[in-house]
Amino acid sequence: MSTVSNVLNNPDRVATETRRRVEDAMDRVGYVRNGAARQLRGAPSRVVGCVLLDTANPYYAALARGVEDRLAEAGCVLVQCSTDVRADREAQWLRLLQEQNVRGVLVSPVSARVDHLTALRAHGTPVVLLDRAGANAELCAAVVDNVAGGELAARHLLDLGHRRLAYARAATPVPSVTARAEGIGRALRAARLDPAEALVEVRVTGASTDEVAREVVAGLLGHRPRPTGVVCFNDATALALLRGLRQRGIAVPGEISVVGYDDLDFAAELSPSLTTVRQPTYQLGHAAADLLLSEYHPHHRHQRLVFAPELMVRDSTGAPAG
Repeated sequence: MSTVSNVLNNPDRVATETRRRVEDAMDRVGYVRNGAARQLRGAPSRVVGCVLLDTANPYYAALARGVEDRLAEAGCVLVQCSTDVRADREAQWLRLLQEQNVRGVLVSPVSARVDHLTALRAHGTPVVLLDRAGANAELCAAVVDNVAGGELAARHLLDLGHRRLAYARAATPVPSVTARAEGIGRALRAARLDPAEALVEVRVTGASTDEVAREVVAGLLGHRPRPTGVVCFNDATALALLRGLRQRGIAVPGEISVVGYDDLDFAAELSPSLTTVRQPTYQLGHAAADLLLSEYHPHHRHQRLVFAPELMVRDSTGAPAG
């Protein structure tokens, strides 16, 4: 009976072959667990919430897959929610998930402040931060070092000889995007350049690829001297920029070099192929789910897992002309 209980409640503790035999036997007799009754007995829910900025974004899709695969190993199910980078939507989803007494929530916060998430955990709902380092020891966090990522991108352009850069960034103050800006500034200062003079920030507000292309290209061409190297806050923006520059007859990397961020599947297939900063997205999601599951271990201690980004050098970057 204890083996059956472990298969139902702690499947990752049971040998694969044993678990398969027990599950086959349950299938034969048509057994279906009563989740509501299980929670009445004090057992944790098998439903986990994941509140992300945009579940349609390929980056978050890959991250969520890592979460889902780890939860599946533990017999849990994932519910995904998009905030659209809106604090009110984030609050709405968190409230609804708390009402459903979920096992816990993984959150990519809209803002740098996490007081409301600390309070949520204090009320009994475990929380793990994604894309937010967590300034205190009260919450677990899994994050890529975005400061280092921004620094990698900018240093690559500086090493090629560029001395005036641009950062195409989201208009909303998402912590990960702000951290990349910090890294770019750090690289400029290390090269003895003043970010106030050597860096142009272009805010991205458009919803469609065409809108983003128009506003980023206009932002670049509107400055004199014109930046010769651009770091984009994600690969989707870099894709839009490449399209916009091609439409204007501006050569990449001959006249402007472009660096993306994320290393999504399409990055290597573009023409020119995209130099970008790779994030271990799937591993990040898998590790975050593992942190959440560990919240129920008797000797749980909060952890902050920081993953290192990697620069993928391809054809969209080169030495500045002249």
